[in-house]
Amino acid sequence: MRPLVSAMTNLRNSFLAALRSFLRGKSFLQALFAFWISPAKIKDQHGDGETISGSKTIAEFLREAEDRLLGPVEGDRLRGFASDLKAQFRERLQTHPECMLPSFNHLLPSGKETGRFLALDVGGSTLRVGLVELRGRGASGRECEIVRLISFKITPVIKKLKGMAFFEWMAQRINEVLLKDGSEYTQGPIPIGLAWSFPVEQVSLGGGLLMGMGKGFLATEGLLGQDLGEIIRVACQAQGLNVQLASIINDSTATLLSQAYTHAETRFGLILGTGTNIAVHLPVSALSRFKYGSRAESWFDSARHVIVNTELGMFGHGILPTTRWDERLNDSHPRPEFQPLEHFLSGYYLGEICRLAIVEAVETAGLLGGQLPPSLVEPYSLDTEIISRMEADTSTTLEKATIAFTSAHPCPIPATTEDISTIRALASFISRRSAALLGAAVFALWELRYETSTEQVRDSTGEETEAGLDEDLTASPHTKVAFNGSVIEHYPGYLARCQKHIMTLVAGAKDPILARGSIELVPTVESSITGAAVALGCALGESQAA
Repeated sequence: MRPLVSAMTNLRNSFLAALRSFLRGKSFLQALFAFWISPAKIKDQHGDGETISGSKTIAEFLREAEDRLLGPVEGDRLRGFASDLKAQFRERLQTHPECMLPSFNHLLPSGKETGRFLALDVGGSTLRVGLVELRGRGASGRECEIVRLISFKITPVIKKLKGMAFFEWMAQRINEVLLKDGSEYTQGPIPIGLAWSFPVEQVSLGGGLLMGMGKGFLATEGLLGQDLGEIIRVACQAQGLNVQLASIINDSTATLLSQAYTHAETRFGLILGTGTNIAVHLPVSALSRFKYGSRAESWFDSARHVIVNTELGMFGHGILPTTRWDERLNDSHPRPEFQPLEHFLSGYYLGEICRLAIVEAVETAGLLGGQLPPSLVEPYSLDTEIISRMEADTSTTLEKATIAFTSAHPCPIPATTEDISTIRALASFISRRSAALLGAAVFALWELRYETSTEQVRDSTGEETEAGLDEDLTASPHTKVAFNGSVIEHYPGYLARCQKHIMTLVAGAKDPILARGSIELVPTVESSITGAAVALGCALGESQAA
């Protein structure tokens, strides 16, 4: 009897979906036939144990989606998540080898670093070589200027250059920029600041052992484990250039430093685009000695704070408000549970969560006439840029949203305004959840920074307290968070929502000093290049002071 009951249930669901299509102006027989042969099958129960009704209305589906996606990030529940996340941050400051990683950068810019600096930004698709003029905080509005910036596309052919050949190509491009600048750099060695978007085992401020680059690059062949600074020096020497790699930083540290040069209150660098990360300036004592590896005692003698690469996406295990769509994404991921928070925040995954919800709405509520566009069968086929453009359309006709969706994903049964409105609403729930969780993460790190700073002072002797107190911890902190990335910069409403959540969390902080404080998200421009230049200025200033 069970197969017969199941067949009758599916027939009833097919009939209902076909009837909905008929009411939308389609031939009843055509709609019934189209739905019957659709590859999307109605499922009565999903792998996560939730029973899914095959006869929901669109309104019912949206109410449930809103409750599951947004309910857990409202009010006290969001504050509870922030508290749980802070506890994870604290734990991993002591033990975890893959996150909360201390850099060798321990100085924030004073704003007095001046001069013209050579900066490199090496990413997955572009090499950028820039000459950056730092004039100091006194030059209000003109503190930092990119004098020359030339971008070179890293084509598939360039990616296939093996070993030194890739770095020789880099050296040729550096030489081109310096030649165009005239005689500014006739003396050597020329110090370089590098923003490096690949793994590197950093062993000093300007030294790092080359690790696998991924993304189709063959540059590490025969060079793994060798010093990146020495590799670049040798490659440039062949071009007649005498250079020295004086600082290496990642993108989130570059974002922090680029803004800290002009705004002394900056303590965080936030990236939210395809991926997400945060760099934070913490007391050295906040991390266990285990986290610092085998660095020299002289570094600890001079450092009171350190810029920490949080690897934010790796947090959230066991505390995230997971829906069945999140579980399906995780179950099909090649590295499930590796970066749980990344799945909830970053642009790479927002579109996929929305696609999974759309698939279910097609199957159970007759969205898009009960027929999934063939292009949406493939995982990660719904780009976050598409749902971003859909959310940007606030008109009653949703004409632009319709064009954005249907041009990328042609629908077997033409999409109605109700269909597009539903998809847009799902996208909104998902992006609003992301903004709330990111706001909670920023707030949790801000609280943690204040707490570890007060702990450092309390645990020190009187003499050390006086020397280490470079911030007034009796005053409410007013902190700037520098940000960069396509989602936080361009996704409609995302920045404002995230900032609002942060303000609410700050106002409700248990510590009255923190409750009177503030966190402001501030944009950065060309942060990789300017951050590399600022890091270089700090490194040179430190070496001269020594």
